[in-house]
Amino acid sequence: MGMESILKARELLAEVTPLKRDCGRICGARCCASLEGEETGMLLFPGEEDLYETADGWRMVPAGREMLIICPGKCRREDRPLACRMFPLLPVPGEDGIRVRTDERSRAVCPLARQGKRGMDPAFAGAVKQAGETLAADPAQKAFLLRLAEEQEELRTLRKRLGG
Repeated sequence: MGMESILKARELLAEVTPLKRDCGRICGARCCASLEGEETGMLLFPGEEDLYETADGWRMVPAGREMLIICPGKCRREDRPLACRMFPLLPVPGEDGIRVRTDERSRAVCPLARQGKRGMDPAFAGAVKQAGETLAADPAQKAFLLRLAEEQEELRTLRKRLGG
């Protein structure tokens, strides 16, 4: 399956956004901008780096077992990696299938993340779920989603411990 699941998931998320309008207007596109003095980016799904090897303005750097992509700051929607297309949500595999949760990492950046799914377009959350189901059918992608889910649980526990 490999690249096929990535391309299908990207297609499912091509036209939907968290709001029916450009949510970047609410926060000044904070998710697309690095903070001064640091570079931030999004994790690529396994194999997704192949789509960016020759892309102008995009840079990839190792991030532990994964690859982080740093964007040029502005891009065409069709060029965005899966993590950007899903942001601020994340599909999480469970015993009863895919659940869609707010990505814990988005809480510091995205005003919508503080409201959770109920503040977003249901079509967007549905597309994230469908993309998650498509990805979870591929063993490498499912393993990646499970690692992300584990990390999310650690972040959630830490946030609660710190009173947030």
